[in-house]
Amino acid sequence: MRKKSVIIMILMTCLSVVTYAQNLKGKYSNEEYNFYLFLDVDNPKVKIPGDDLYGEMPGYFGAKGWELKWMIIECERVNENKAEITVINDSGSEDFQATLTEDSEGNITMKHIDGSPFKSVINGKRVKVPKTVVLKKDY
Repeated sequence: MRKKSVIIMILMTCLSVVTYAQNLKGKYSNEEYNFYLFLDVDNPKVKIPGDDLYGEMPGYFGAKGWELKWMIIECERVNENKAEITVINDSGSEDFQATLTEDSEGNITMKHIDGSPFKSVINGKRVKVPKTVVLKKDY
């Protein structure tokens, strides 16, 4: 009986590590504000396609029809489904801090904590994104 419970504990630990490693990773988007996020909290080796100048990072934000990017330059995992990020735009003129919290469906709620307002582009115009916004997981 003791061997069986040890094996079960090992299997449960392995499953929790696999689940943990899958959180806060992937592509997410918000259709209302026309932006997307590429993110990998635990393996910060995300690169902006076609722009090696910035190197590897935990992730970046972009907008459809807009070449400018907002890069995640610092990322700290708070718990299994939450991370705190520091983001800077590609010209270095604006930055902000936010939390990213993943829900049970894999979507992320981003909450702006401090700094410049996060902006996206809709119909060619720069618009402020609300302080709390949900990004849907793209599968």
